[in-house]
Amino acid sequence: MPLSDTRVRTLKPKDKPYKLSDEKGLYLYVTAKSKLWRMAYRFGGKQKTIAFGSYPEVSLSGAREKRDEARKLLADGFDPSEQKKAEKSGKSGVDAAPNEGLSATTFKQIATEWLEKQKAIITPATAVRLESRLERLVYPDIGKMDISKIRPADVLALLMPIEASGRKETAHRLSSIISRISRYAVATLRAESDPTVPLRGALMPYKDRHRAALLTPDDLGEFLRRAKNYRGSLTVVAALMLQALWFVRPGELRKAEWKEFDFENGSWNIPKEKMKMREPHMVPLSTHALDILKGLRKMSVNSIYVFPGTNNADKTISENTVLAALRIMGYKKEEVTGHGFRATARTFLDENLGFRPEVIEMQLAHTVKDHLGRAYNRTHYLEERKKMMQQWSDWLTQLAGVPLVD
Repeated sequence: MPLSDTRVRTLKPKDKPYKLSDEKGLYLYVTAKSKLWRMAYRFGGKQKTIAFGSYPEVSLSGAREKRDEARKLLADGFDPSEQKKAEKSGKSGVDAAPNEGLSATTFKQIATEWLEKQKAIITPATAVRLESRLERLVYPDIGKMDISKIRPADVLALLMPIEASGRKETAHRLSSIISRISRYAVATLRAESDPTVPLRGALMPYKDRHRAALLTPDDLGEFLRRAKNYRGSLTVVAALMLQALWFVRPGELRKAEWKEFDFENGSWNIPKEKMKMREPHMVPLSTHALDILKGLRKMSVNSIYVFPGTNNADKTISENTVLAALRIMGYKKEEVTGHGFRATARTFLDENLGFRPEVIEMQLAHTVKDHLGRAYNRTHYLEERKKMMQQWSDWLTQLAGVPLVD
């Protein structure tokens, strides 16, 4: 649960220093003499921490503002800790991370520069997809414009025909890309503001056609941090984490039995009787998933189920148990459902990690057919699926900014 002003003010030191999490990586580190604001994050594949000062000199709202500023820098490809060091030394972040293209001023020039930085953290396929969208849908309208002179109306004029054609999701995604490029321009002192900010509410709302799902990296990272800090049973915490890691149907997850897991070969083999399509399914196990399962095994109550009920180990936890946890974590049914993680995974595995749609669909246990109309068997694309599930787990850990398993 997020911190409150009252709780922060009344915190007392303990025998040993301890920390309390707020949101989005921000936490308070309490020692015998101080209450220190910190933010955990990942940059360049490494776990890092940045300090925001001490309480009460820096209030809760002030610490959150600093956190949000740091997260914007991360989204634009900058390490907030290095930016802070550069400011202390009297240099700008630009001086701290020199770039030959800083004299560039047009939207296309700066977008190209931004994309080069993104290539350090996205897959080649995602980079190609981003560049293609910019070339086809953005550059013809604003590519040659000085980025500091682009107005909200210019961006809206670009997006409205796309929206009118029925591609509401595409319009929203393009707005997000333009926003990230614009914030990079602001961070490198070549623009004063992000022209997409006043557009909030100007585009028609886009909602996932299927189940409520988390469809931005920030929201997904926030969910993982809330799940880890959930104060319910460790079984429910593990179920929440594994729902995100595996993106199987909620019923398949809850009814998982220990006998279905092959720890030596790293796989979960779900029998056809439990599958919607009545076909057996295989889920490759990432290192993160294996660590969670090993933790559950240690606290096993001699149940055949991985997620036994609290009062009856001969039954599984109920669907309501997981739904109640989501509500306690602050999510409404319109925001997050267990089934929605399938849409979440499909979106990000394609757009952010660059895996082929047929590989993703196979892992979703959907029927995938060859050019002759024959359905592939459950082991098809297995090596790619193993690689995908590990990269998915690594990426989720990066988004969370904290280890998924202690």
